[in-house]
Amino acid sequence: MNASRRIALALIAAPLSLGLAACNGDAEGGEVAEGEALDPIAAPEGQQWTDLVQATDEEGYLLGNPDAPIKLIEYGSFTCGACASFVQNGVDELKEDYVNTGLVSFELRNFDRNGIDTTISSIVRCGPDEIFHPLADQVWTNFDTVMTGVQSAQLEGVENLPENQRWVAVASETGLLDFFASRGISRNQAATCLADADAVQGLSERTNTTADELGVTGTPTFFVNGNRVDGTTWDVLEPVLQRAGARSE
Repeated sequence: MNASRRIALALIAAPLSLGLAACNGDAEGGEVAEGEALDPIAAPEGQQWTDLVQATDEEGYLLGNPDAPIKLIEYGSFTCGACASFVQNGVDELKEDYVNTGLVSFELRNFDRNGIDTTISSIVRCGPDEIFHPLADQVWTNFDTVMTGVQSAQLEGVENLPENQRWVAVASETGLLDFFASRGISRNQAATCLADADAVQGLSERTNTTADELGVTGTPTFFVNGNRVDGTTWDVLEPVLQRAGARSE
């Protein structure tokens, strides 16, 4: 087993930070330029912008108008309480009031802090692109339930299993197979995705490499039009989107 896989597996059983403060990051943000108020952009006939999603080259999933003038990117960890708080308190408003106008696109990229993140990141990609955001939201909406399963799991010795069984065992012991089975990803479907250890670890390494290139050190980290937002909550992010032009005069 290579060093990166040993580290990822070792982190599975590490204590998880469940508070609402930003998770393991303290990078400072920049200033988003103020733009003119923009008129809404119509979605394709018969659709809403929130119906449209596409995978990106950076392993993210972009929701909304791919040509939106205001581009929002979030790096999020599935085991981060602050990320969960953002979904529980702001993501619905973000989608309905900003993404659906066609003015803001929302790309979610995973940042894996531990092996549980790696497991969940792989499962939410088991289905079609369109269900990535809903599944991710389900994890954070039910954060306490998911983390209770994780913290009560017995994961000692998982690193000694054959490679095609390790991540499946993690998902089974933590209750994640059952959690996603009730939300459209069957146990067999999830197990098949997780059995490919090279794909699982490769995904984690690629997503974190992309984050490193942008100086992401914690979650959630937001970028608006390439500028890091100095804050982690919807109350901070919404005025930034408005300043960039997603507002009415």
